[in-house]
Amino acid sequence: MYRKCEVRWIGRVSYSEGLRVQAEAVERLRSGAGAEQLFLLEHPHVFTLGRGADRAHILANAESLEANSIEIHETGRGGDVTYHGPGQMVGYPIINLKPDRCDVHRYVRDIEEVLIRVVGDFGIEAGRIEGLTGVWVGDEKIAAIGVRIARWITSHGFALNLNTDLDYFRMIVPCGISDKGVTSMERVLGRSLDIRDVAHAITRRFGEVFDRAISLHSA
Repeated sequence: MYRKCEVRWIGRVSYSEGLRVQAEAVERLRSGAGAEQLFLLEHPHVFTLGRGADRAHILANAESLEANSIEIHETGRGGDVTYHGPGQMVGYPIINLKPDRCDVHRYVRDIEEVLIRVVGDFGIEAGRIEGLTGVWVGDEKIAAIGVRIARWITSHGFALNLNTDLDYFRMIVPCGISDKGVTSMERVLGRSLDIRDVAHAITRRFGEVFDRAISLHSA
């Protein structure tokens, strides 16, 4: 029997607000007062650092960060440094992996599978690179993944580049990987994407891969 998962599009919110929304959803799910949820959103310009990230992977100086209105946040997810910004779809799944999916590697691979299918829906052939996390088009990353799992409840998640300004990635060493590139759906396809169309594809594919009955809700 499929478990229920609520999908909520919450628009463009600050990174701090995204953390707050996740924390509240995790607590509600843990206490039994709330359902599983998948938040879909955008963030303003921000560089985030995962646990153990090398701060030297932020290449921009303070003046450049200020001139480009870029915030920096340390966070509890895995992974190194990454960028979030307008034109990028961020997804935060708040789901309970108990009792049948208590496998961190499987969870990350399943997130990758969702995104591989999503970009495939738009005619983009993407895949994995052995030993690296994320979704790749050739040697260029189109989606980054950084998750947190506490008592088998997930938070944080993924960032899929739609119409993202890729110049911001030049200010960092994305995910600490210096010998690979970054791309977007817009660059691969040669046209911009409607974020609502991609949100619908993510919703459908997430339910499919994770065996969830999806219901759509307003924020």
